[in-house]
Amino acid sequence: MLHWWKTRARGSAVNPDLSKFVQRKGKLLLYHGWTDGTVSPLTSVNYYNRVLDKMGGTAKTSNWLRLFMVPGMGHCGGGDGPNTFDTVTALEQWVEKGKAPDQIIASHSTAGKIDRTRPLCPYPQVAKYKGSGSIDDAANFDCKAP
Repeated sequence: MLHWWKTRARGSAVNPDLSKFVQRKGKLLLYHGWTDGTVSPLTSVNYYNRVLDKMGGTAKTSNWLRLFMVPGMGHCGGGDGPNTFDTVTALEQWVEKGKAPDQIIASHSTAGKIDRTRPLCPYPQVAKYKGSGSIDDAANFDCKAP
């Protein structure tokens, strides 16, 4: 049974036609680490772009689709970059209150102490330093087009 589920999930994850999902008022929040050594980060970027192409571009998908690429994060977590973040609350706010995530704050810890935060930005935006303040504080970054 588990093998069947994995096969079905894997097969459906490549289909960019998400019209049935949209008809059911679904919200899809994707994330992927830029330093993932197991699955190429471009897999998610390419899929996201294929969904945009199939579903009518950013203007028609921004109310139900977001991709967050995570600098310095490996496969599903870990890595040198801020790699701890709360997608559940972001998705909950989106579904229940209609507030699509325009950023998600991620943190990095060393020895159990947070030593860096950064905003994760909806792709293709990236976190840009404002020019003053600590580079380890998310408050000093804005999400901007590359």
